[in-house]
Amino acid sequence: MNPRWSLYLIFISVFYGSAQYTDQINSNRPGASIGAFAVGKSVVQAETGVAFRNYTHAGYNNSTFTGGMGFLSLRWGFMNERLELTYEGQYLKGTLNSKIYSQPIAYPSNGFMQNFVGVKYLLYDPFRKERTTNVYSWKANNGFKLRELIPAVSLTLGTNVNFEKDNPYPYNNVFGNLYRPILFQNLGISPDKEDFMSLRGTLATQSHFLGTWVFVTNFIYDRYLSSYPQKSYILTLTHTLDPLWSVYLEHQGRSSELFTDYLFRLGAAYLWNNNFQIEATLGSSLKNTPHMLTLNAGVSYRLDFHKDFISGEEIQEKESKKQERQLKKTLKKNTKGEKKRNRKTKG
Repeated sequence: MNPRWSLYLIFISVFYGSAQYTDQINSNRPGASIGAFAVGKSVVQAETGVAFRNYTHAGYNNSTFTGGMGFLSLRWGFMNERLELTYEGQYLKGTLNSKIYSQPIAYPSNGFMQNFVGVKYLLYDPFRKERTTNVYSWKANNGFKLRELIPAVSLTLGTNVNFEKDNPYPYNNVFGNLYRPILFQNLGISPDKEDFMSLRGTLATQSHFLGTWVFVTNFIYDRYLSSYPQKSYILTLTHTLDPLWSVYLEHQGRSSELFTDYLFRLGAAYLWNNNFQIEATLGSSLKNTPHMLTLNAGVSYRLDFHKDFISGEEIQEKESKKQERQLKKTLKKNTKGEKKRNRKTKG
Protein backbone atom coordinates (compact mmCIF):
# COMPACT_ATOMS: atom_id res chain seq x y z
CA MET A 1 0.00 0.00 0.00
CA ASN A 2 1.15 3.56 -0.75
CA PRO A 3 2.97 5.01 2.34
CA ARG A 4 0.96 8.23 2.16
CA TRP A 5 -2.21 6.18 2.64
CA SER A 6 -0.69 4.58 5.73
CA LEU A 7 -0.07 8.02 7.23
CA TYR A 8 -3.59 9.10 6.26
CA LEU A 9 -5.10 6.05 7.98
CA ILE A 10 -3.14 6.83 11.15
CA PHE A 11 -4.42 10.41 11.07
CA ILE A 12 -8.01 9.25 10.56
CA SER A 13 -7.86 6.80 13.46
CA VAL A 14 -6.42 9.41 15.85
CA PHE A 15 -8.64 12.33 14.88
CA TYR A 16 -11.92 10.48 14.36
CA GLY A 17 -11.39 7.42 16.54
CA SER A 18 -13.93 8.67 19.08
CA ALA A 19 -16.67 9.54 16.61
CA GLN A 20 -20.00 9.71 18.47
CA TYR A 21 -22.50 10.78 15.83
CA THR A 22 -25.70 8.70 15.98
CA ASP A 23 -28.30 7.99 13.31
CA GLN A 24 -31.03 9.10 15.74
CA ILE A 25 -31.34 12.45 17.50
CA ASN A 26 -29.32 12.80 20.71
CA SER A 27 -31.39 15.13 22.93
CA ASN A 28 -30.79 16.35 26.49
CA ARG A 29 -34.56 16.50 26.94
CA PRO A 30 -36.84 15.66 28.60
CA GLY A 31 -34.86 16.03 31.85
CA ALA A 32 -32.84 18.97 33.16
CA SER A 33 -29.49 17.19 32.98
CA ILE A 34 -27.15 17.26 30.00
CA GLY A 35 -25.62 14.11 28.52
CA ALA A 36 -21.90 13.60 28.13
CA PHE A 37 -21.98 13.33 24.33
CA ALA A 38 -22.07 16.13 21.78
CA VAL A 39 -24.57 16.14 18.90
CA GLY A 40 -21.92 15.33 16.30
CA LYS A 41 -19.94 17.40 13.84
CA SER A 42 -22.04 19.60 11.50
CA VAL A 43 -25.27 18.84 13.36
CA VAL A 44 -27.49 21.78 14.43
CA GLN A 45 -30.12 20.94 17.02
CA ALA A 46 -32.93 22.82 18.79
CA GLU A 47 -34.64 21.65 21.99
CA THR A 48 -37.61 23.83 22.90
CA GLY A 49 -40.97 23.86 24.64
CA VAL A 50 -43.23 25.42 27.25
CA ALA A 51 -43.78 24.82 30.95
CA PHE A 52 -46.45 25.62 33.54
CA ARG A 53 -44.96 26.71 36.87
CA ASN A 54 -46.66 27.12 40.24
CA TYR A 55 -44.80 28.17 43.40
CA THR A 56 -46.21 28.38 46.94
CA HIS A 57 -44.08 29.91 49.73
CA ALA A 58 -44.99 29.00 53.31
CA GLY A 59 -42.62 31.66 54.62
CA TYR A 60 -44.71 34.39 53.00
CA ASN A 61 -48.10 33.22 54.31
CA ASN A 62 -48.51 30.85 51.34
CA SER A 63 -48.05 33.56 48.73
CA THR A 64 -48.05 32.09 45.23
CA PHE A 65 -46.48 32.64 41.87
CA THR A 66 -48.17 31.16 38.80
CA GLY A 67 -46.87 31.52 35.28
CA GLY A 68 -45.73 30.05 32.01
CA MET A 69 -42.17 29.52 30.81
CA GLY A 70 -40.67 29.13 27.38
CA PHE A 71 -37.34 27.35 27.09
CA LEU A 72 -34.88 26.96 24.23
CA SER A 73 -31.59 25.12 23.84
CA LEU A 74 -29.49 25.40 20.68
CA ARG A 75 -26.63 22.97 20.07
CA TRP A 76 -24.06 22.96 17.28
CA GLY A 77 -21.37 20.33 16.75
CA PHE A 78 -18.28 21.85 15.15
CA MET A 79 -14.60 21.17 14.41
CA ASN A 80 -14.81 17.52 15.54
CA GLU A 81 -17.15 14.96 17.07
CA ARG A 82 -16.21 15.81 20.66
CA LEU A 83 -16.95 19.54 20.59
CA GLU A 84 -20.27 21.36 20.91
CA LEU A 85 -21.33 25.00 21.20
CA THR A 86 -24.52 25.46 23.20
CA TYR A 87 -27.04 28.13 24.19
CA GLU A 88 -29.70 27.72 26.91
CA GLY A 89 -32.46 30.25 27.54
CA GLN A 90 -35.55 30.40 29.76
CA TYR A 91 -38.17 33.17 29.75
CA LEU A 92 -40.84 33.34 32.46
CA LYS A 93 -44.07 35.34 32.56
CA GLY A 94 -46.49 35.19 35.47
CA THR A 95 -48.12 36.81 38.49
CA LEU A 96 -46.93 36.91 42.09
CA ASN A 97 -49.91 36.93 44.48
CA SER A 98 -48.78 38.28 47.85
CA LYS A 99 -50.73 37.14 50.92
CA ILE A 100 -48.48 38.83 53.46
CA TYR A 101 -51.13 41.45 54.24
CA SER A 102 -54.85 41.04 54.77
CA GLN A 103 -55.47 42.44 51.30
CA PRO A 104 -53.80 40.28 48.58
CA ILE A 105 -51.55 42.16 46.14
CA ALA A 106 -50.77 40.96 42.60
CA TYR A 107 -47.39 41.63 40.98
CA PRO A 108 -47.33 40.72 37.25
CA SER A 109 -43.83 40.23 35.87
CA ASN A 110 -41.85 38.79 32.98
CA GLY A 111 -38.17 38.29 32.25
CA PHE A 112 -35.33 35.87 31.63
CA MET A 113 -34.58 33.15 34.14
CA GLN A 114 -31.54 32.00 32.19
CA ASN A 115 -29.23 32.98 29.35
CA PHE A 116 -26.20 30.74 29.04
CA VAL A 117 -23.60 30.30 26.30
CA GLY A 118 -20.98 27.60 26.63
CA VAL A 119 -18.79 24.92 25.06
CA LYS A 120 -18.94 21.19 25.78
CA TYR A 121 -15.98 18.87 25.25
CA LEU A 122 -16.03 15.08 25.56
CA LEU A 123 -13.08 14.18 27.78
CA TYR A 124 -13.46 10.40 27.75
CA ASP A 125 -15.50 8.03 25.59
CA PRO A 126 -15.56 4.37 26.69
CA PHE A 127 -17.61 3.44 23.62
CA ARG A 128 -15.03 4.52 21.06
CA LYS A 129 -14.21 0.87 20.41
CA GLU A 130 -17.26 -0.94 19.12
CA ARG A 131 -18.26 -4.14 20.89
CA THR A 132 -18.01 -7.33 18.91
CA THR A 133 -21.09 -9.50 18.57
CA ASN A 134 -20.99 -13.09 19.75
CA VAL A 135 -23.25 -15.01 17.36
CA TYR A 136 -23.26 -18.06 19.66
CA SER A 137 -24.36 -16.43 22.93
CA TRP A 138 -27.36 -14.19 23.69
CA LYS A 139 -26.06 -13.71 27.25
CA ALA A 140 -22.69 -12.50 26.01
CA ASN A 141 -24.39 -9.79 23.97
CA ASN A 142 -27.16 -8.76 26.38
CA GLY A 143 -25.95 -9.68 29.85
CA PHE A 144 -24.66 -7.15 32.36
CA LYS A 145 -20.96 -6.32 32.20
CA LEU A 146 -19.19 -4.34 34.91
CA ARG A 147 -17.24 -2.33 32.34
CA GLU A 148 -20.53 -0.92 31.04
CA LEU A 149 -20.70 1.19 34.20
CA ILE A 150 -17.56 3.07 33.18
CA PRO A 151 -19.06 6.40 32.06
CA ALA A 152 -18.33 8.80 29.29
CA VAL A 153 -17.18 12.12 30.77
CA SER A 154 -17.57 15.66 29.43
CA LEU A 155 -16.96 19.19 30.69
CA THR A 156 -19.11 22.20 29.79
CA LEU A 157 -17.80 25.69 30.54
CA GLY A 158 -19.58 28.95 29.79
CA THR A 159 -21.07 32.25 30.81
CA ASN A 160 -24.41 33.35 32.25
CA VAL A 161 -25.48 36.70 30.86
CA ASN A 162 -28.12 38.91 32.53
CA PHE A 163 -29.45 41.28 29.87
CA GLU A 164 -31.97 42.97 32.19
CA LYS A 165 -30.78 45.59 34.65
CA ASP A 166 -33.93 45.20 36.77
CA ASN A 167 -34.52 41.49 36.28
CA PRO A 168 -37.64 40.51 38.26
CA TYR A 169 -36.16 37.04 38.96
CA PRO A 170 -32.65 37.63 40.34
CA TYR A 171 -30.92 34.28 40.95
CA ASN A 172 -34.17 32.58 39.81
CA ASN A 173 -36.03 33.95 42.85
CA VAL A 174 -39.65 34.53 41.77
CA PHE A 175 -40.47 35.96 45.24
CA GLY A 176 -37.88 38.75 44.98
CA ASN A 177 -40.56 41.47 45.17
CA LEU A 178 -41.49 40.22 48.64
CA TYR A 179 -38.10 39.37 50.03
CA ARG A 180 -36.24 42.67 49.89
CA PRO A 181 -38.45 45.69 49.12
CA ILE A 182 -41.14 45.04 51.74
CA LEU A 183 -39.09 43.65 54.62
CA PHE A 184 -35.96 45.76 54.27
CA GLN A 185 -36.89 48.96 52.47
CA ASN A 186 -36.99 50.94 55.72
CA LEU A 187 -33.40 49.88 56.41
CA GLY A 188 -32.18 51.32 53.13
CA ILE A 189 -31.24 47.90 51.71
CA SER A 190 -31.80 47.73 47.95
CA PRO A 191 -33.34 44.66 46.25
CA ASP A 192 -31.00 41.93 45.13
CA LYS A 193 -29.74 42.42 41.58
CA GLU A 194 -27.99 39.73 39.63
CA ASP A 195 -24.61 40.48 38.12
CA PHE A 196 -24.40 41.08 34.38
CA MET A 197 -22.10 38.11 33.91
CA SER A 198 -21.12 34.98 35.85
CA LEU A 199 -19.53 31.63 35.06
CA ARG A 200 -20.85 28.08 35.06
CA GLY A 201 -19.14 24.71 34.83
CA THR A 202 -20.77 21.27 34.47
CA LEU A 203 -19.07 17.90 34.76
CA ALA A 204 -21.32 15.29 33.12
CA THR A 205 -21.04 11.50 33.09
CA GLN A 206 -23.09 9.01 31.07
CA SER A 207 -23.25 5.22 31.48
CA HIS A 208 -25.10 2.69 29.29
CA PHE A 209 -25.93 -0.76 30.67
CA LEU A 210 -28.16 -3.77 30.04
CA GLY A 211 -28.89 -2.47 26.56
CA THR A 212 -31.87 -0.25 27.51
CA TRP A 213 -30.71 1.77 30.53
CA VAL A 214 -28.80 5.07 30.65
CA PHE A 215 -27.58 6.80 33.82
CA VAL A 216 -26.49 10.45 33.63
CA THR A 217 -24.98 12.59 36.39
CA ASN A 218 -24.28 16.33 36.42
CA PHE A 219 -22.19 18.19 38.96
CA ILE A 220 -22.63 21.92 38.50
CA TYR A 221 -20.99 25.03 39.92
CA ASP A 222 -23.11 27.96 38.76
CA ARG A 223 -22.98 31.77 39.00
CA TYR A 224 -19.30 31.77 39.93
CA LEU A 225 -18.01 35.33 40.50
CA SER A 226 -21.54 36.51 41.43
CA SER A 227 -22.85 37.47 44.87
CA TYR A 228 -24.58 34.11 45.32
CA PRO A 229 -22.78 31.18 43.66
CA GLN A 230 -24.80 27.95 43.48
CA LYS A 231 -23.83 24.29 43.69
CA SER A 232 -26.09 21.56 42.35
CA TYR A 233 -26.23 17.96 41.18
CA ILE A 234 -28.62 16.07 38.88
CA LEU A 235 -29.11 12.29 38.66
CA THR A 236 -31.10 10.97 35.68
CA LEU A 237 -32.06 7.37 34.97
CA THR A 238 -33.61 6.64 31.55
CA HIS A 239 -35.11 3.37 30.32
CA THR A 240 -35.96 2.59 26.70
CA LEU A 241 -39.24 0.70 26.46
CA ASP A 242 -39.03 0.06 22.71
CA PRO A 243 -37.35 1.74 19.72
CA LEU A 244 -39.75 4.72 19.98
CA TRP A 245 -40.71 5.20 23.65
CA SER A 246 -38.53 5.98 26.68
CA VAL A 247 -39.24 7.01 30.28
CA TYR A 248 -37.05 8.69 32.87
CA LEU A 249 -36.77 9.56 36.56
CA GLU A 250 -34.65 12.46 37.77
CA HIS A 251 -33.51 13.97 41.07
CA GLN A 252 -31.88 17.37 41.49
CA GLY A 253 -30.39 19.06 44.53
CA ARG A 254 -29.21 22.68 44.58
CA SER A 255 -27.86 24.96 47.26
CA SER A 256 -26.72 28.57 47.71
CA GLU A 257 -26.84 31.24 50.41
CA LEU A 258 -30.32 32.18 49.18
CA PHE A 259 -31.96 28.74 49.24
CA THR A 260 -31.59 24.97 49.29
CA ASP A 261 -33.97 22.75 47.35
CA TYR A 262 -34.54 19.17 46.24
CA LEU A 263 -36.61 18.29 43.18
CA PHE A 264 -37.94 15.15 41.50
CA ARG A 265 -39.09 14.82 37.89
CA LEU A 266 -40.50 12.02 35.79
CA GLY A 267 -41.53 11.95 32.18
CA ALA A 268 -41.53 10.27 28.81
CA ALA A 269 -40.23 10.87 25.29
CA TYR A 270 -41.41 9.62 21.90
CA LEU A 271 -39.14 9.39 18.86
CA TRP A 272 -41.27 10.64 15.95
CA ASN A 273 -38.47 10.03 13.46
CA ASN A 274 -34.68 10.00 13.47
CA ASN A 275 -34.53 13.81 13.66
CA PHE A 276 -37.61 14.68 15.76
CA GLN A 277 -38.57 13.89 19.37
CA ILE A 278 -41.51 14.96 21.54
CA GLU A 279 -41.59 14.80 25.35
CA ALA A 280 -43.50 15.64 28.54
CA THR A 281 -42.43 16.00 32.18
CA LEU A 282 -44.04 16.38 35.61
CA GLY A 283 -41.92 17.73 38.45
CA SER A 284 -42.17 18.79 42.09
CA SER A 285 -39.92 20.01 44.89
CA LEU A 286 -39.84 18.66 48.45
CA LYS A 287 -39.61 21.93 50.39
CA ASN A 288 -42.38 24.43 51.03
CA THR A 289 -40.18 27.55 51.04
CA PRO A 290 -41.11 27.51 48.22
CA HIS A 291 -42.83 24.41 46.91
CA MET A 292 -42.70 24.15 43.12
CA LEU A 293 -44.93 22.21 40.72
CA THR A 294 -44.06 22.10 37.03
CA LEU A 295 -45.53 20.53 33.91
CA ASN A 296 -43.42 20.65 30.72
CA ALA A 297 -44.03 19.74 27.09
CA GLY A 298 -41.41 20.10 24.39
CA VAL A 299 -39.81 18.94 21.17
CA SER A 300 -36.28 18.36 19.90
CA TYR A 301 -35.36 18.72 16.24
CA ARG A 302 -32.05 18.50 14.42
CA LEU A 303 -30.68 19.57 11.06
CA ASP A 304 -28.31 16.80 10.11
CA PHE A 305 -25.43 17.98 7.92
CA HIS A 306 -23.11 15.30 9.25
CA LYS A 307 -20.93 13.54 6.69
CA ASP A 308 -20.55 9.84 7.28
CA PHE A 309 -17.16 8.88 8.60
CA ILE A 310 -15.12 6.58 6.35
CA SER A 311 -13.15 4.08 8.41
CA GLY A 312 -9.54 3.19 7.77
CA GLU A 313 -10.55 -0.28 6.57
CA GLU A 314 -12.95 1.23 4.02
CA ILE A 315 -10.27 3.61 2.77
CA GLN A 316 -7.80 0.74 2.44
CA GLU A 317 -10.37 -1.38 0.62
CA LYS A 318 -11.17 1.43 -1.82
CA GLU A 319 -7.47 2.01 -2.45
CA SER A 320 -6.91 -1.73 -3.06
CA LYS A 321 -9.79 -1.86 -5.54
CA LYS A 322 -8.46 1.25 -7.27
CA GLN A 323 -5.00 -0.30 -7.59
CA GLU A 324 -6.58 -3.56 -8.83
CA ARG A 325 -8.50 -1.68 -11.53
CA GLN A 326 -5.34 0.17 -12.59
CA LEU A 327 -3.44 -3.14 -12.74
CA LYS A 328 -6.15 -4.76 -14.90
CA LYS A 329 -6.17 -1.73 -17.15
CA THR A 330 -2.38 -1.86 -17.52
CA LEU A 331 -2.42 -5.62 -18.23
CA LYS A 332 -5.17 -5.19 -20.79
CA LYS A 333 -3.22 -2.39 -22.47
CA ASN A 334 -0.02 -4.46 -22.50
CA THR A 335 -1.86 -7.49 -23.90
CA LYS A 336 -3.42 -5.41 -26.67
CA GLY A 337 -0.01 -3.91 -27.55
CA GLU A 338 1.62 -7.34 -27.61
CA LYS A 339 -1.05 -8.72 -29.96
CA LYS A 340 -0.56 -5.76 -32.26
CA ARG A 341 3.20 -6.30 -32.38
CA ASN A 342 2.70 -10.00 -33.11
CA ARG A 343 0.46 -9.20 -36.08
CA LYS A 344 3.10 -6.83 -37.49
CA THR A 345 5.81 -9.51 -37.07
CA LYS A 346 3.74 -12.09 -38.93
CA GLY A 347 3.03 -9.61 -41.69
